[in-house]
Amino acid sequence: MISLKQIQYALAVGRTLHFKRAAEICSVSQSALSTALAEMEKQLGFKVFERTNKKVIVTPVGQRMLEKAQQIKLAVDDLHKLADTEGLPLRSGLAIGMIPTVGPSLLPVLVPALRQHYPDLAVKVIEEQSHVLLDQLRSGDLDTAILALPYEHEGLLAFPFWSENFLWVTHRDDPLAKHPKIKASDLDKSSLMLLKEGHCLTDHILNICRMQESEAQGLRATSLLTLVQLVAGQLGSTLVPEMAESTLVSPHEDLISVPLADPGPHRQLAFLVRPNYPNLKSIELLIALITEALNQR
Repeated sequence: MISLKQIQYALAVGRTLHFKRAAEICSVSQSALSTALAEMEKQLGFKVFERTNKKVIVTPVGQRMLEKAQQIKLAVDDLHKLADTEGLPLRSGLAIGMIPTVGPSLLPVLVPALRQHYPDLAVKVIEEQSHVLLDQLRSGDLDTAILALPYEHEGLLAFPFWSENFLWVTHRDDPLAKHPKIKASDLDKSSLMLLKEGHCLTDHILNICRMQESEAQGLRATSLLTLVQLVAGQLGSTLVPEMAESTLVSPHEDLISVPLADPGPHRQLAFLVRPNYPNLKSIELLIALITEALNQR
């Protein structure tokens, strides 16, 4: 009989294609993981992994097995969460994913509210780019993920809870800084600094500015904090979500944030969940809690 532990080990190797890293993820020794998987393959009657000194390859039949194993893991995870749905929501653990352009602004609002209303709730927060969070959500590693829409999320449910516009951030010495509003088409694209490719915020900004990725010639950074620091150093300008203004822009006396004149909202924040997720009541309560906290800022 194949065990759930063996399934967990196999999925970890399938994700990492590395036995040592998979063992670390599963908190077991590499020898224990290898022995368990060898026994699993013996019971199955086929090889799931081809192992050499340099790499691990998933066999074609192994790939089909891992797909089935992922479905089993999701079903088991959902069974464990049934206890929460039958009892009081937001009482058991919750794994939440957030994109980097949301976490630093949202967590200072969300965490105090959760501590006040649900002090016993164990929350695990994962910060990653949108495509990584969607993979983790679909695989069952996350209960929910907070993303910025529009973003393709086929097969998942989206519960929007907040809409916001973008602000143009520049140095006070910039001649355009005195404008009450500014059109995206009036921005100097050659000095407009963005996040590196892969961040959904970059895609949203390119869309509003009607720019192609190849046209973005300004400096790139991995975080909004770095972008704002670059603006403070007068190396260019950038665009940030309204939610980030108080934490990132306001502390800099030499910076000005100017609203875009382009019609909004420029992005919408939403909780994403799997269609069969058994604990939707907790997500609904979480949305109500965070919306109230945001409105009271």
